Amino acid sequence: MKKHLLIWTFGMASVALFAQSSEQIPITKAEVLTKVDAQNRSIKIAEQNYKSAKAGFSQANSVILPTISVSHTAMVTTNPLMAFGSKLNQEVLSAADFNTTLLNDPDQIENYATRVAFEQPLINVDGFYQRKAAKTQMQATKLQWDRSIDYVYLKVDKAYMQLQLAHKAVAVMQQAVATAEANQKVAKDNLDAGYMQQADFLSVQIQVNQLKDQLKMAESQWQNASDYLGFIMNQSPEAIFQPTDSLAIQLIDNGITELSENRADIQAMSLATDAYKQMHQSDKMSFLPRLNAFGSYELYDDELFRADANGYLLGAQLSWTVFEGAKRIGKTKQSGANSQKATLEYEQYVSQSKLEINQAKRQLADAQHQFETAQLAQQQAKEVLRIRTNRFKEGLEKTTDLLMAETQYAQMQLAYYQSIFAYNMAQSTLTFLLKN
Repeated sequence: MKKHLLIWTFGMASVALFAQSSEQIPITKAEVLTKVDAQNRSIKIAEQNYKSAKAGFSQANSVILPTISVSHTAMVTTNPLMAFGSKLNQEVLSAADFNTTLLNDPDQIENYATRVAFEQPLINVDGFYQRKAAKTQMQATKLQWDRSIDYVYLKVDKAYMQLQLAHKAVAVMQQAVATAEANQKVAKDNLDAGYMQQADFLSVQIQVNQLKDQLKMAESQWQNASDYLGFIMNQSPEAIFQPTDSLAIQLIDNGITELSENRADIQAMSLATDAYKQMHQSDKMSFLPRLNAFGSYELYDDELFRADANGYLLGAQLSWTVFEGAKRIGKTKQSGANSQKATLEYEQYVSQSKLEINQAKRQLADAQHQFETAQLAQQQAKEVLRIRTNRFKEGLEKTTDLLMAETQYAQMQLAYYQSIFAYNMAQSTLTFLLKN
């Protein structure tokens, strides 16, 4: 027992030695989530998508808000019509200006005009539906943003558990190497004493070298898992992260067993379908006339930035584009097809989501069974190794049987930790799919 404790201590010390070869940063899952909330690119991209949709809705407000413009125009002219009209606007026209000679050949006239104009939509039925569609699309994008955060959290779960698993794999292989090297020392003593054949001793050395190769691969997997976690947190991959949360079975019960229509992505798909329907309705309403009000207030003078004369104009315009070739007809048919397509995609997405939930449930049940089996197998392999190691030291066990026991124990340890990873991953995936 003391020997096994010593070997395990040596193995963990070796893990620490490997970690010291590059900068080591202990990290908890809660710390990862905090950094992800602040720095993850996928979340920021989803946020910008929402801001873009929100800006699109703001543009759609043009259907209810007025258009206002201000202009200042300066001109000089000897054009008879423009000269007469400018004087008339400036309110300086006199009886002398009706002289036919001046009318036909006027002197140069300066005119400065300041104009404030507006246009106010009153009835624009197709525009109202376009605005409604833009608002619906904005709401759908917000829900997609929320679901994107949920998905990133799922990726964090997986990445952190991969880091835990890789860290455990290094520890297991360090322990296996330490055990094999201890047995190699015993084999060397037996060889020197004449109790072991050279071929058996070489088999022990081969075992040690193979385990060291596996240890190197495990260390690379740890580094890869650390790099991926850094990528999710949008951090430099120069350091190696060491998980401080233990790799253990996580039990989550939110009381939900079936797909909820309140899940963010399901709601988003439903709203997107509604938006397509509203755009189709907008295209159908484009055949109706539009009513707009307009007006202007104008200031005139023959000197810059003065306004001795003014006037205003108010009016309303009813316009109706009766026929526009086949453009509107084709556009209406196209939006109708897009609306039907969106409905079918929504139904397919819901059906696929239910399928994924059923698969995740079975995967979780399989993972639980795998964990229970792996836990028992690890305990049994550990006991087999203990027995064969003691018998080997006494010269009562074949070298090949000891090597097989060492390999089997290392494999069962890795399988045990992999079963924990598989169970927790299945649990996280099911929770993600059942999120309300």
